[in-house]
Amino acid sequence: MNHVALRNEIVATCRAMNALGLNQGTSGNVSVRAGDGFLLTPSGLDYASMEADDIVSMGFDGEYESERLPSTEWRIHRDVLAWRSEACAVIHAHPMCCTTLAIHGLPIPAIHYLVGLAGGSEIRCAPYATPTTQELSDVAIEALADRRACLLAHHGAIVIDDSAASALALLVEIENLAEQYWRALQLGEPPLLSETDMNAVQDILEGYGRQADPELRKV
Repeated sequence: MNHVALRNEIVATCRAMNALGLNQGTSGNVSVRAGDGFLLTPSGLDYASMEADDIVSMGFDGEYESERLPSTEWRIHRDVLAWRSEACAVIHAHPMCCTTLAIHGLPIPAIHYLVGLAGGSEIRCAPYATPTTQELSDVAIEALADRRACLLAHHGAIVIDDSAASALALLVEIENLAEQYWRALQLGEPPLLSETDMNAVQDILEGYGRQADPELRKV
């Protein structure tokens, strides 16, 4: 995809994120890898009025090209994309249920096999760090080790994937899991799937939608 298409994808993702109730107002931010750098949402601009030209082009050295300032959380996007070479998109948002759990510093444990979509048997919650700081990026990186999603204490959530569209789809799933966990906690501490159970579904989840069941026959 050229940069124009990537910019439009970011704008569409931001608008969809708010429409789905995963984010509010001008909070949250989205980035995609582009060439030797990345494209990132600007700071403080309402998504409804955001256009492709408003998206900021940044290098991994922190330099940027735009009339607008990059998102104040640019460090998270820079560091995640620099560290995870397979990642092509990062979304940071404040979904209601994810943030509710994060306020209590709670991870999302293995309450459901779809927790494995994030890459393990638990979606970690990073400890609190001041927004916009390098410390916040550092704790996020640690919580994302071997994972595609994490919560940020008293803050929100981060997801990473190979495109903005797939990252948004993952965020939808993580928010659903957060709501399921929150609801299950109303009945008491829920039972969890074992590590063996979670390992058994990992291969299935990694190939979800891309592999045919060998027992099926297409006619």
